[in-house]
Amino acid sequence: MNQAINSLDTTVDLATILSAQKSAQREDPYPSALVRVDRLDRVIDLVVRNEQKFCDAVHADFGNRSIINTQSLDIMPVLQAFKHAKKHVSHWMKTEARKSNFPLGLLGAKSKVEYLPLGVVGNISPWNFPVQLALMPLADVFAAGNRTMLKPSELTPSTSRLLAETVAENFNQDEFAVIEGGVDVAKDFAGLAFDHLIFTGSTQVGKLVASSAAPNLVPMTLELGGKNPVIISESADLKLAAEKIMWAKTMNGGQICLCPDTVYVGRARLNEFVDHCKGAVKAMFPDIEHDADYTHIISQRHADRLADLCRDAEDKGATVISLGSSDGCRVPPSLILNASNDCRVLQEEIFGGLLVVAPYDKLDKVIDTINSGERPLVLYYFGKSQTEIDQVTFQTMSGGLVVNDLIAHCLQENLPFGGVGASGSGAYHGFDGFKNFSHAKAVYQQSKFDPLKMIRPPFSTGLRGYIAKQIKK
Repeated sequence: MNQAINSLDTTVDLATILSAQKSAQREDPYPSALVRVDRLDRVIDLVVRNEQKFCDAVHADFGNRSIINTQSLDIMPVLQAFKHAKKHVSHWMKTEARKSNFPLGLLGAKSKVEYLPLGVVGNISPWNFPVQLALMPLADVFAAGNRTMLKPSELTPSTSRLLAETVAENFNQDEFAVIEGGVDVAKDFAGLAFDHLIFTGSTQVGKLVASSAAPNLVPMTLELGGKNPVIISESADLKLAAEKIMWAKTMNGGQICLCPDTVYVGRARLNEFVDHCKGAVKAMFPDIEHDADYTHIISQRHADRLADLCRDAEDKGATVISLGSSDGCRVPPSLILNASNDCRVLQEEIFGGLLVVAPYDKLDKVIDTINSGERPLVLYYFGKSQTEIDQVTFQTMSGGLVVNDLIAHCLQENLPFGGVGASGSGAYHGFDGFKNFSHAKAVYQQSKFDPLKMIRPPFSTGLRGYIAKQIKK
């Protein structure tokens, strides 16, 4: 296999690889199921064979991240997605028959949809799950018959280097190429004339990526995170809700686009909820300052940003309850109470262990507050009231809704995963991802008759009468 390209910094090199992939795609524009399965198998193989290397690389990039976290949060989701695609790709590729309008269908006309590969799909992946988000979308990309170029994050250089090496060992560059490099390379990468581009990251950077892709009219899948709210109903099991929320908030050090940013809890239950949160963290991490299973923040700059958010909130009158002592890039979770609307922690995506806890009296007011902000990637609800669940489902807009749990929806291969509005566009996972990275080509085949002859000039009296009858309520 070809050697990986290291630290490319010119659009000429990037364009050369893209041109080679597009040329190869033209030679095989509709890969067979066998070819697609082979590509899926090769990714499965490289992940399984290099599992320990990936765990070691991620640990090195984070400064501390336990093997079990990388296995469960990076390795397993990738394998799950690729195995699911491998199992179903032949079925997904089948022609989708559609009914032809009356009376053409009765005369033998046929309508169908064929899902064709788009071509070459670019993927700009982030640092927080450097294996999962680099590879998992490609399960749907390869299942749809495409080729791909990957730009992994420069903030996880060890993992990015390993991805480049292992992919080069298993794929020709005209099938799958990994491009290493910094911000300048990412900018050039986003400006390539891909047939589709995936970006996972912040809304702010997503706007820049979309701007770079716009001149080429490249369709995009954007997964951008956002301010994810949690609503805890009066009917909820408060202790269980706190345990699940703090599990999500401490997972990967809180560096997850699906992490809750603000929890709305009934005013009378607020103090009890805070106590349950403290107990939940203590149960998971009895000595969080030294626990090897607690993931570090990716860099000192990011850790300092979280400290700045806490100071800003305290300066504006909020109460910050730290659930451990910070030390460098080890930043334990904190609860923030009484935060005013001008606090940065209420305006910015947190991407760490800080959790705003806000009391509420009426659900309607919480819904109004959520709807007045940008649309989140996911909304969480804890409770047993079906009336409230329906209210939250149909009166709010978010990428997804999870009831009585957190994050679990992204593990469901039969559910689309993606955002809406400021939290993203497009969706992938399973058949929804297959369709997202395919072109649904409409194919209409006329019968041996010529039924549309009647609408060619000269126009008959009968045609005029028929049209007149159709144009009515």
